[in-house]
Amino acid sequence: MLNKWKKKLSLFWRGWGCSIVIAMLIATSFKSAIADWNDVPTGSMKPTILEGDRIFVNKLAYDLKFPYTTWHLASWDDPKRGDIVVFFSPADGKRLVKRIVGLPGDAIAMLNNQLLINGKAADYETLDQKIINQIAPHKQLNHVFFGETIAGQTHPVMITPARPSLRSFAPVIVPERHYFLMGDNRDNSADSRFFGFVERKQIVGRATAVVISLKPDEHYFPRWERFFQKLL
Repeated sequence: MLNKWKKKLSLFWRGWGCSIVIAMLIATSFKSAIADWNDVPTGSMKPTILEGDRIFVNKLAYDLKFPYTTWHLASWDDPKRGDIVVFFSPADGKRLVKRIVGLPGDAIAMLNNQLLINGKAADYETLDQKIINQIAPHKQLNHVFFGETIAGQTHPVMITPARPSLRSFAPVIVPERHYFLMGDNRDNSADSRFFGFVERKQIVGRATAVVISLKPDEHYFPRWERFFQKLL
């Protein structure tokens, strides 16, 4: 009986097993080195990214890494100010998503939630109500929304005046091959203000779009209007 099963397993392996293993290796290598999606369980990037969003991550945006590692095989671009990136936290190694605000050599500071880059303050304007309305009305309470412009690009940010937060800090210089990252939800984000600079090799890729979006507190009902929405 045992020999019969061994023979069947041997035939299966020769017929299909090897092909299945190769296909799995190709699929996982693709996710590891080329493209993937990332679930977002927290609101640290609101109002740009909401809890329950699944975002597309382009892992070839800046370089090619050896699958399952942070080893660079080739590089063709560097992260830009304003890019939304997925990276490994220097604090605990978890994958996080934040926005790049500081490049190597920049002096980054904040004064009462106003971002300063190399001594120049970011510009702030009223945010489009359509963007705000993607957040449930009861979750908009006690928050203030702005459009923040840095390096000529405008993206949404939100603050919570009543929440204790690190709203001001003296200038810090971003080291070579490191970046300063922040969440768009400025008063509810664990970012470079707390865990420090992020090394270039720890950046996994650039987040470019919401693939699908579900409401975790409403039985995962779809947010149809956010499907395939480009990230700003």
